[in-house]
Amino acid sequence: MECGWPKEKEAILVGKPTQRSLLVLCSYHHRNTEKVAQAMAKVLHAEIISPKEVRIRELHMYDLIGFGSGIYDGKHHKSILDLAGRLPNVECKKVFLFSTCGIPAFGMTQEVAEGNHKQLRDLLVSKGYEVVGEFGCVGWNTNSFLKLFGGLNKGRPGPQDLEDATGFAKSLLEHMEDKKKKGPGGGSGPKTRPVGRI
Repeated sequence: MECGWPKEKEAILVGKPTQRSLLVLCSYHHRNTEKVAQAMAKVLHAEIISPKEVRIRELHMYDLIGFGSGIYDGKHHKSILDLAGRLPNVECKKVFLFSTCGIPAFGMTQEVAEGNHKQLRDLLVSKGYEVVGEFGCVGWNTNSFLKLFGGLNKGRPGPQDLEDATGFAKSLLEHMEDKKKKGPGGGSGPKTRPVGRI
């Protein structure tokens, strides 16, 4: 199925950016991950584009790049993974990962979110990218028989999830500013944030 960023919703820019950020997003079905991306974009002053819109030769212009999608069979969407596989080798380009997952909320832990991100993380790290943060939360799932009962996690991502996403994005900015002040090797990346109020 096609991944895309609705054309009527352009990149969300608030104020003058101090860092140039990009979110690469694949979100369809209920647009769960899009909601998370929108919350982060407001903080990061980020453009949001789909994987097919990425111009690999222009990625060097961004200080921070986020890769996000729903989770399918324990990993990011194929379009995100395929893009990561085509990226060139770099030295310490800063990236972060985000996702939504349709499992029961009680099963969504920090460890589960990190496990869902493993294939994408490993791909990026193998090419020299520095993963400075990861975020995950549950999303509304109406796949298969679940649609007969109104789905799982209806209303998620909800207000608390989006507040967590906003806080995560703020921590990324703080990390970037800290690295600027301390120079190469300074500061430590934000740890994986809580995966939403579950």
